[in-house]
Amino acid sequence: MVLVLALTMLVVFAACTKSNDSGLIKVGIINNPPSESGYRAANVADFEKVFTEENGYEVSTFYSLKNDEQLNAANQFINDKVDYILLSAAATDGWDAVLKSAEEAGIKVFLFDRMINASPSLYEAAVVSDMANQGDTAVAWLKAQNLDEYNVVHIQGAMGSDAQIGRTAALDKEFAAGRMNKVVQQTATWDEAEAKKIVESVINSG
Repeated sequence: MVLVLALTMLVVFAACTKSNDSGLIKVGIINNPPSESGYRAANVADFEKVFTEENGYEVSTFYSLKNDEQLNAANQFINDKVDYILLSAAATDGWDAVLKSAEEAGIKVFLFDRMINASPSLYEAAVVSDMANQGDTAVAWLKAQNLDEYNVVHIQGAMGSDAQIGRTAALDKEFAAGRMNKVVQQTATWDEAEAKKIVESVINSG
């Protein structure tokens, strides 16, 4: 996915007018911390390989799982007059004003991994995961186990994120239809230690 995003950007960047004296293309990356998951660590590592001074980039990166902090970082990147913003949003909502400010400043925005609730006219491209399909796949795997009864402990990521909303939908349908029993449905905000605590608590409660 990162390679596809990089190639997409290179096509657009080829026509870019550098906005700083160094002649480098200025890129601001807003991402979840690499500690979030193995996927995210690999994602960050690939970005660090692609967006280097040797490849013609001046890069600033901001990591956070909080949407308000990401919004502030985006505004700072706009003030810093970057050429491009790469965004993996912590939550789907609240991005319209920032993206409009970027548009007015001539800054192009690329979404990666996660979608947001905003007009497609406000970003150049979205190279994202199909979160709903991931949820459907997980539920299909559960059903394929052919259990007599399904008592589910569902540990979610950060609430309001594209990943949490998309992946949860299929399971919520099963709960609503009575085909599966919801024992616990709780967020661990991408924290493995917190997820283990939740599971331990469920086990201890019987």
